Amino acid sequence: MVRVIERAGVPRIDLPGPRPSGAHSRPRRVAMLSVHTSPLHQPGTGDAGGMNVYIVELAKRLAAIDIEVEIFTRATSAALPPSVELAPGVLVRHVTAGPYEGLAKEDLPAQLCAFTHGVTQAWADHRPGHYDLLHSHYWLSGHVGRLAAERWGVPLVHAMHTMAKVKNAALAEGDTPEPAHRVTGETQVVRAADRLIANTEREAEELRRHYDADTGRVAVVHPGVNLDRFRPDPSGIALGRAAARARLGLPRDALIPLFAGRVQPLKAPDILLRSVARLLADRPLLRERIRVPVVGGPSGSGLAEPEGLQKLAAGLGISDVVLFRPPVGQDQLADWYRAASVLVMPSYSESFGLVAVEAQACGTPVIAAEVGGLPVAVRNGVSGVLVRGHEPVDYARALCAFADDPSLSARMGAAAARHARRFGWDTAAATTADVYTEALHERRHHR
Repeated sequence: MVRVIERAGVPRIDLPGPRPSGAHSRPRRVAMLSVHTSPLHQPGTGDAGGMNVYIVELAKRLAAIDIEVEIFTRATSAALPPSVELAPGVLVRHVTAGPYEGLAKEDLPAQLCAFTHGVTQAWADHRPGHYDLLHSHYWLSGHVGRLAAERWGVPLVHAMHTMAKVKNAALAEGDTPEPAHRVTGETQVVRAADRLIANTEREAEELRRHYDADTGRVAVVHPGVNLDRFRPDPSGIALGRAAARARLGLPRDALIPLFAGRVQPLKAPDILLRSVARLLADRPLLRERIRVPVVGGPSGSGLAEPEGLQKLAAGLGISDVVLFRPPVGQDQLADWYRAASVLVMPSYSESFGLVAVEAQACGTPVIAAEVGGLPVAVRNGVSGVLVRGHEPVDYARALCAFADDPSLSARMGAAAARHARRFGWDTAAATTADVYTEALHERRHHR
């Protein structure tokens, strides 16, 4: 059985087995692996997204509780220095593996041997025991992690972030299924890991059901949100919204449903556009007071037709109300959240949905698909609205409520900000450190 323990009011999973003998069992230095995307890259571009934010914020908070973190990622330019200090106690190491540029994520399995060699070289430069534990993110990194952990004799903690079998069960129209070799690779990583970190209990169940993961090795740790950056304006939600709109050049009294994130079929920004077209067909007068920002860049299968969403907007006859904006930094992203009436997140699959929590932390409610971790990230009927399925008419109906009652956004936004305060990175880091400690203790016990 697993036990649920409260930490700062947020439940976490306490893993079965003997407890650590004391604080000395906590790791001093952790090697993190992020093969296919660098924590230094701008979220919303290429393959950079929620996982990048997750790694950066988690590493910083682990360093703040005296666990040093070194993040290994693939070098994408010859001009990059071998290492970069991301924050005190957090170092990013660039590993040369294959051509610097022009490699898609799908090409990276062929470079894993080279990446593993680069990681193990870093180990060879240090005294034995330099790294106490490996924490890999995404299945590509998990492959490197299982080989390096075996060679170093340290525990492997792995976070899937997304799973091929889950994605393939909920493909968007026109999206490409994940290949069989990824399914095989994920299965191998699940078997090798000392601990698996899942974002939600639903993800933990998916690990058990699809990959036969051992219940005793799965820990649920909710991701966090940077509550210092993502927060309502000090002047209040309504005044803050007006100020953010003025800064961004948006109409003060408009209905503004926002999409923020990578533009690809999996994230389903097309559903937002189709729902807006449906809404305007029923209520043509609304056209004068609606603006639909799409903040993000093409990613994944969306790269095959980077202008596809613009063409769809034109085909639907709503180009005049849709605003396409490139990815922005975290501080400006917070302004977009504050400016929006509601964030719309109609994804086909989300392991958690950090964007939804960030928006709520800024005092903006969310309309989201009832998939993956979004029912945890969004409190249905309180901090937002969960929609079953992906029919544009259902999202148009949800948007109608905000169009009919302009005060709904502020009222629900206040509840959203309270809900988001449950998800702080300090809590996530402390709970992750507990998982590390359990893995270390178990490894030493078996020795």
